[in-house]
Amino acid sequence: MSQPSNLFLSIGKPVKDEYGRSVGKIVSFATAPTGKFDAAFIEQSDGRFMKQPMEYISFNGADVTLLSSIKSKAAVFCDQIPFIWRKDQALKELNDKHKIAPSLYQELHASFSNVLSQLRKDAQIIQDEAIQGVTRCEEELGILSYSVLHLELQHEIGKISDDQYKVAFTSLQDTIKRTTQEKTDLETIKNKLSNVLLGDTPIIPEPKAVVGEQKSKVYAEKVNEPADLPEPPVVVYVKEVQKAGI
Repeated sequence: MSQPSNLFLSIGKPVKDEYGRSVGKIVSFATAPTGKFDAAFIEQSDGRFMKQPMEYISFNGADVTLLSSIKSKAAVFCDQIPFIWRKDQALKELNDKHKIAPSLYQELHASFSNVLSQLRKDAQIIQDEAIQGVTRCEEELGILSYSVLHLELQHEIGKISDDQYKVAFTSLQDTIKRTTQEKTDLETIKNKLSNVLLGDTPIIPEPKAVVGEQKSKVYAEKVNEPADLPEPPVVVYVKEVQKAGI
C-alpha cells in the first residue's frame, strides 16, 4: 500500500495491529537528513512509547496498521535462505564441471556458507519468537474460554442482563477470533521456518507423458481394475475456534 504524500498528517491517528487490536496513536516520525521517513513513534494504549521502522507501518486511507515484525522477518528468511542455498549449489555444479577456477569456488563457497550460517541463526531466533507467540495465544484462548463459561453462568442465573450479556459475548467472540487467527499465523511461520532451516524443499517430479502403446496399456489396466474398491477415509478437521466457543 502506498504511503500518504504527507505522512505528518498521520500524527494523532490511531494505530491497530493486523488483527484489529488497538496499539496506540502516532505522535511523531524519525526522518533522515535527506527527508526520508525512517520510523514512526507510537504512543501505546498503556501510555508507553515505541519506535517502529516504516516497513512495519501500513497506511490505507485513514487506517494505520502496525504489521507483525515476526511475519515480515520470517518472509525475508524464507526467501533468502533457499535463494542463497540454490546459488551455492549452482556454484558447486559449475566447479564439478570445471567451469570455474577451484580457488574462486572456494572463496565464493565460503562466502555463501557464512551468509547462510548467519541467516539460519537469525531465522532460529524468529522461529523461537513464533513458538513463544503460539504458547501465549494458547494461554489467552484458555482464559477466554473460561471467560465465556463464567459469562454464560452469570447470565443463566440472572446476575447480568440480556443487553450486558450480548455486549460482553460479542466482545469475547471477537477477541477469540483475533487470537485464534494470530495463533494460526504464528504456527504457519513456525512450520515454514522449520522447513527452511531443515532444508526441507521436496521436489515433486512431473508425471511423464504416456503415448502410443503405453497409453493404451495404462487405459486397459484402469478399465480392468475392480470396481468395488473401498472408499477412501474421510478426515474431519475441527478448528481451534470451535473449541473456544465460537
